[in-house]
Amino acid sequence: MKFKITSAFIALAIVGGCATKVAPPRAQANACAILDERSKWERPVFASASQWGVSPGTILAFMKQESGFRQGARPIDDNGNRRSSAFGYSQALDGTWSQYERARGAARRDRFEDAADFIGWYLDHISRLTQISKQDARNLYLAYHEGPAGYRRATYSNKPWLLDVANRVGSQASIYDGQLRGCEARKMRRFEILASGQR
Repeated sequence: MKFKITSAFIALAIVGGCATKVAPPRAQANACAILDERSKWERPVFASASQWGVSPGTILAFMKQESGFRQGARPIDDNGNRRSSAFGYSQALDGTWSQYERARGAARRDRFEDAADFIGWYLDHISRLTQISKQDARNLYLAYHEGPAGYRRATYSNKPWLLDVANRVGSQASIYDGQLRGCEARKMRRFEILASGQR
């Protein structure tokens, strides 16, 4: 009897563990729809935007490009092998995430709140090192992908595919911000209050 109870408990624990995974939002073309579907994401997105001086649309656009809002995203090649240590919503590398934890404390790449804060923190870091404007999502993305040192060396210049991706991220950030400004009064008030405090 004890064995059966233990087996049942383990089965429930496995099911419960799977249930904690957060599926990506169904409608990813509209920022308001994303935050309506995942209401717990709204606060960390706007909090990060306010603290680090980047727009909420930029944070969401980076997540959309990097992971498709998938909690456990990992870069896999055609043979099923990992291409890098990137993981989670922000696709932060092990080394960069370690820098973030030294600055901000223990965090998890598969936790949305931490990933949103990481993106704001890293874009602030990039902006200070490269002088890229925090409103320039396109060039921020190039430096996010190549690293600040790589951006300064223009390592992206011989990567036309990356330039295309950066253009898309810049456009997506503008679209998301426009949608957020046009949302229902609750989101619009919040956006205006936080936007007024951006650096």
